[in-house]
Amino acid sequence: MIFFNSSMCTRLSTQKAAMNIGMNTIVLDVNQGAWKLETERGVIMEGDKPEHLLEAVPVMGCYCDVIGVRSFARFENKEDDYNEKILSQFIKYSGRPVFSMEAATRHPLQSFADLITIEEYKKTARPKVVMTWAPHPKSLPQAVPNSFAEWMNATDYEFVITHPEGYELDPRFVGYAKVEYDQKKAFEGADFIYAKNWSAYKDPNYGQVISTDRSWTVDTEKMALTNNAYFMHCLPVRRNMIVTDDVIESPQSIVIPEAANREISAQTVLKKILMGLSDL
Repeated sequence: MIFFNSSMCTRLSTQKAAMNIGMNTIVLDVNQGAWKLETERGVIMEGDKPEHLLEAVPVMGCYCDVIGVRSFARFENKEDDYNEKILSQFIKYSGRPVFSMEAATRHPLQSFADLITIEEYKKTARPKVVMTWAPHPKSLPQAVPNSFAEWMNATDYEFVITHPEGYELDPRFVGYAKVEYDQKKAFEGADFIYAKNWSAYKDPNYGQVISTDRSWTVDTEKMALTNNAYFMHCLPVRRNMIVTDDVIESPQSIVIPEAANREISAQTVLKKILMGLSDL
C-alpha cells in the first residue's frame, strides 16, 4: 500500500480488509521514511529527489503480489492529472495488479462503499440522490465527486448534482445527471444528500478555490426540504463548513456506517484480485 497522500479511513479499512482474507500488508508513506521520488523522465536529478519512480515502482513490485496506490491530483498540469500520471506508471511498470486507493480522477473504493450504503438504507427502488458541493478552505481534488457521479450514473437512481456556477465537473463523469445550480431546489424530495467539496475543473481556474460561500453549507433548514433524507459524506469532514453539527449528529446521518462499508468494498475488490491471481 503506497501512500503519496495522507489517509485514515482508506488506510485502516484497506489494511483490515486485507487481513480479513489472510493477506499481509506493507505500508509505505512516500513522504515519511522514504526517498523523495522524481516522476519526470529526462530530468537531471540534481535536486532533492534522489530516486526515480521508474526504478522505485518495479522494485516495489519485487516485494509484493498486489499494489494499492493513493496519489491525489497535483493541480500542476490538468492533462497529467486526468491521464493519471502516477497511477498509470504503477500499472505499467510494477508487474503486479494495481488498485486505486484514490487517484487524481477517481476514488472507486469510496464510491463502491457509497453504493453499498445507499442500497442498505434506501426506502424506495429508485431513490433521489443529490450530490451537493459545499465550501472548504482548501483546494480539494475532484476524485470523490467524479467517482460518485460515475457510479451513480451506472444505477437507475434519480441523480442530481448541485453546485455554484464555475464548479462544473468533467462532463465525462457528470453523465446523465441533472445539474441544478439552486441548491434548495435540488434538495426538494431527496432521499440521500451526499455532500462534498471540490475545486474548479474548468480552465483557467483548474484546481482553484473560487468560492467559500457558506450559504452552501448543509444545515437543518435545507435538510427539511428533503424526503427525510440520509446525510452522507466520505470523511474527514470540516464541521460547520461542509455540514453543521446538528445535521452530522442527527439520526439521519449515516457517515459512520458509510465509513464502515469501506472495509466491505476493499475486501470485495482484494478478493476478486486474488481470485484472478489464482487463475494464472
